Amino acid sequence: NDPDVDVCAQNDGTGIMSIFGGGKFPDESFALKHDAPGLLSMANSGKDTNGCQFFVTCAKCDFLDNKHVVFGRIIDGMLVMRKVENVPTGPNNKPKIPVIISQCGEM
Repeated sequence: NDPDVDVCAQNDGTGIMSIFGGGKFPDESFALKHDAPGLLSMANSGKDTNGCQFFVTCAKCDFLDNKHVVFGRIIDGMLVMRKVENVPTGPNNKPKIPVIISQCGEM
């Protein structure tokens, strides 16, 4: 087992390893709002607890503003995002089939 991978991907939502080293890092700017589908935003467990996890918005989510940092948007591939959005889920909204992001490069 690779210890770096083990820290990043705990398979339980607790991984925090950043590609920039270390664990958690502080919130940056809250200037961009969760006002559309296809936005990339940092997942966290509270103020200044960003790590390696992010999510993609499927709709306007203004309740996330000033809590999660928007850092990008999908430029091409909204159809893929919609397919991921429609993957059947089971308990705790866990996908019933694996959803894998690969060969994405540094984001």
